Amino acid sequence: MDIRLIALKDWIVRRFQQLELGLADDWQLTPLCGDASYRRYFRLVSDDNSWIVMDAPPEGGDSGSFVKIASGWRSLGITLPKVLAADVEQGFLLLNDLGNLHYLDCLDDDNADDLYNQAIDELVKIQGCQSIPEYRLPDYDREFILRELAIFPEWFIDQLLGLELSAGEQQCFIEMSGLLVDSALEQPRVCMHRDYHSRNLMLVDGGKLGIIDFQDAVLGPVSYDLVSLLRDCYIEWPQAKIERWIRLYLAKADSAGILSVALSDDLRTVDERQFLRWFDLMGMQRHLKAVGIFARLKIRDGKGGYMADIPRTLNYILQVCSNYPELEPFYQLLSERIIPRAKANAYLDTSALERLE
Repeated sequence: MDIRLIALKDWIVRRFQQLELGLADDWQLTPLCGDASYRRYFRLVSDDNSWIVMDAPPEGGDSGSFVKIASGWRSLGITLPKVLAADVEQGFLLLNDLGNLHYLDCLDDDNADDLYNQAIDELVKIQGCQSIPEYRLPDYDREFILRELAIFPEWFIDQLLGLELSAGEQQCFIEMSGLLVDSALEQPRVCMHRDYHSRNLMLVDGGKLGIIDFQDAVLGPVSYDLVSLLRDCYIEWPQAKIERWIRLYLAKADSAGILSVALSDDLRTVDERQFLRWFDLMGMQRHLKAVGIFARLKIRDGKGGYMADIPRTLNYILQVCSNYPELEPFYQLLSERIIPRAKANAYLDTSALERLE
């Protein structure tokens, strides 16, 4: 018996009475698929109207962050779900419905430039958010980054692949992690969505960009959300397109003052070469974490749908490693030990891994 679902339905009935919205006798609550977190989302349909309902158990996190970030970002002109009712103690939220059309559903060669232009515009707005009333963004600091990196060896290498690393190989991972952390921490710090990709960007109102799943926002490295967007775990683009979109972002961010960095008494603007290095290494960190999370979802949570995204994500990691001499030891570890074991794994599509040489 789903006790939370029973409580959620009771809460919906009471909230609709309080809001005087009216609820048809045959109203329906349909689960929405695709979220990789502890939260659940439902579409509530009553007559010809629909809403989104979030079920976020308090032990998993504070749903109050969603409410406060939504309010702060909406004041910047960013299109987000509007919170119509919230019970933070229970973790129940009622939101307006932004529809069904995610970026991932409609991106193609013909519309990609226009859609990414919109996404970059909204990203610059998010990064320019200086403060959120009554809410302090968590710091994406060294400990935070290292915790995320540790997901890769624990869940992908150990739990999914069943591979035991030697002491020397573990040290290789530690040294690589230190390089990635240092690169992240030297970057300008901005308001960061933390999951800014094609499954969390939506087209609403005839083509306007809407943003969802922002409750885990933090204060962190300037390149993080851009690499989430352009080296998306769910859709892949040619390097030439990615570099063109990076330059577009740099122009927009520079105009908005996002890239100004204080160095002693000097103030300079980050150049393209420096930013590209940050972008690549930040992507390494994010993609290592993502592979670990996809494995964890399969093993711990029984959600195997993300297995298909592991080869693409591993390929990003290998591409970056091959471009930086200081990452050569980790590239060798991947090529000689981890990738061969991944190709032998029953849960992974080995044909999709053939390109990972």
